[in-house]
Amino acid sequence: MLIRRIEKFLRQTGMPWTKFGRLAAHDPRFVGDLRNGRSPRPETERRVEHFMNNYGESANAN
Repeated sequence: MLIRRIEKFLRQTGMPWTKFGRLAAHDPRFVGDLRNGRSPRPETERRVEHFMNNYGESANAN
């Protein structure tokens, strides 16, 4: 389930959920909406997964 993976990512990185939503889904309310039962579109889910999978790599590149 996507929200569980996001919650784990947020705990591991210490990133605020609004910042995650802005960076990963271009929507600061994204995580809050998921917590309230929203189902993301498949392309949004892929973009969010890609963001989480590549977050450490982009942070280390700078």
